[in-house]
Amino acid sequence: MPALGRALLDALRDHGAREIFGIPGDFVLPFFKVIEESGTLPLYTLSHEPAVGFAADAAARFHASISVAVATWGAGAFNLVNSIAGAYAERSPVVVVSGAPGVAERASGWQLHHMSRAVDTQSRVFREITCDQAILDDSARAPAEIARVLRSAREFSLPVYIELPRDLVGTEISAVETLPPRPADPDALGECADEVIARLRTASHPVLMVDVETRRYGVEDKVARLARRLDLPVVTSFMGRGLLSAHPDLVRGTYLGAAGDPTITALVEDSDSLLLLGVILSDTNFAVSQRKIDMRHAILALDRKVRVGHHTYDGIPLDALVDALLARAGGGADASPSRAAAPPPPSRLRAEDDPIEPSDVAAAINDLFAAHGTMPIAADMGDCLFTAMEIANTNLVAPGYYAGMGYGVPAGLGACVATGARPLIMVGDGAFQMTGFELGNCRRYGWDPIVVVFNNMSWEMLRVFQPESRFNDLEDWRFAELAGPLGGDGVRVSTRVQLAAALEAAHATRGRFQLLEVMLPRGRTSDTLSRFVTGFKAARQRPN
Repeated sequence: MPALGRALLDALRDHGAREIFGIPGDFVLPFFKVIEESGTLPLYTLSHEPAVGFAADAAARFHASISVAVATWGAGAFNLVNSIAGAYAERSPVVVVSGAPGVAERASGWQLHHMSRAVDTQSRVFREITCDQAILDDSARAPAEIARVLRSAREFSLPVYIELPRDLVGTEISAVETLPPRPADPDALGECADEVIARLRTASHPVLMVDVETRRYGVEDKVARLARRLDLPVVTSFMGRGLLSAHPDLVRGTYLGAAGDPTITALVEDSDSLLLLGVILSDTNFAVSQRKIDMRHAILALDRKVRVGHHTYDGIPLDALVDALLARAGGGADASPSRAAAPPPPSRLRAEDDPIEPSDVAAAINDLFAAHGTMPIAADMGDCLFTAMEIANTNLVAPGYYAGMGYGVPAGLGACVATGARPLIMVGDGAFQMTGFELGNCRRYGWDPIVVVFNNMSWEMLRVFQPESRFNDLEDWRFAELAGPLGGDGVRVSTRVQLAAALEAAHATRGRFQLLEVMLPRGRTSDTLSRFVTGFKAARQRPN
């Protein structure tokens, strides 16, 4: 019979975890010892728990499976709350494992260090931002509890919470079984798929939009096949940017309403049968729609439900729906659709001694990708994310809906682990102040991301909504000069020609992270953010 700590690690691996991010603390030390000595999953320690959560979130997104964040009870786990709230909002299956006081300690009646209000306060907080929870304080029940919670993480693609008392880590328990997925009702699934196919085939202008659940459930290739068989034009949502990047001939572009390509906007808003696969109906996806999406003519598959006009089918997982649609779409060759995909963005950077605008960064990266191939991107919140919308479609993670700052750098470290590829990190100076020092961990693990810091000495995205406020001003922290002591190389650039040269040099240099501090004038934003703000303000003034 395995010990509880080892059984939990084996179960995490068997349910698809490939890595653990964490920070040790006294209540979780026994479990960290098992993690290190067993070698079941690789362990990556970072500097602050928010980064642990962000890195695990990004890793889960990149490899479409669970990832693990481990922290101590109270002072450690409460630092995870913001990052796990973001993972919940954006449907990323992070497994939180918190070390905790032992069973005997809980029964002592004493106040315990790291405790906030009561022994169960932490678990009650995490109940609000996870879809399932287990406190492993009974070794007899622990195997079933672990199995249930890990199945929930995979089935719902949402975070879960496991609390592990430190005095039970070595207790022997039965092995944890991997529970089979709960199947959809075959009659309901068949009826749903028939109705969806009938809607699409009788529509004059059907369109397929993909969003985050398409990646979370690992169905991107199947969705591409479905689009080809049904000859559907394909777009991504704002949050879904980067999806289907392995199928560059297929994606027409990203729907951004008034902020985007008018052709894409018209394609979506004029559709009489809009198939929304895994699309979150959020303000970031649809706030600047020129016309409100008519859900009477839409098909929404999200959160294990499918809504076709006024009909709702419960208990229909996205992967089961896609399989059922493929079975009804015909078995012909998966040819490219007649509606050709949009060409990649052209190079627009003029290598001159002019100051750099945010959209120049996108142009320079497009030039880099055209010359050397695309890279996965981790973007923080702010104009760096809107600038990413102007870059050729590539594998991208970003907090597009929850919009929590500080995501970019640790997400890029998660990308190093999950993809095995060298990522590009795009981050503003305000967000870099929050988590940028996590780059100091790159040297230990051999990570060498390219980091582009948008430095306008400002919370510029906030300034565009309230330009009169001086609290949006930031100091010049000279980030490039910090790179060397952290184990990387840094350069500050302020002209287009310097930017192009610095990107080429960074790409050519391996083994150390490369930090480009791009100096931008205050008050200037990317073309996409400018259009988004204009559209957002106009939408707020329109009557409902």
